[in-house]
Amino acid sequence: MSLDVPAALLERAEQGTVTDTEFVSCVRDSLPYAWKVVSAVVADLHTGSTAFADNTTPPPSETERGQLLRALASDAIRGGLERHFGVRLAFQNCHRVAAFAPSAVDSEGYRAFISPRGQLLNQSPQLRDC
Repeated sequence: MSLDVPAALLERAEQGTVTDTEFVSCVRDSLPYAWKVVSAVVADLHTGSTAFADNTTPPPSETERGQLLRALASDAIRGGLERHFGVRLAFQNCHRVAAFAPSAVDSEGYRAFISPRGQLLNQSPQLRDC
């Protein structure tokens, strides 16, 4: 299961009323490693002078890798994180998470990161089975 949804939040979802704040709180509580990684790259983006910031450290276990996969493979979760942090997220190789300022989404750096070439250049024998 991707998220640990409190009964009260599930009830509100069944009634059709869920705020982004409630949803993002559920994501934060359910996927703490993914939250930590995304928070860190967003903080690095805001304190750095580059067009994007990324995490290149593999997760310590398959549990944490699974959290990243669930968070970034879900359109709803990724979208909630992007709206919450005000960034565009990009993802490669089961652990390389990048945060881009919305103004950089049409940049050469963003296009290079999300390109097939960027994915191929980010491969290594150590990452093949991630």
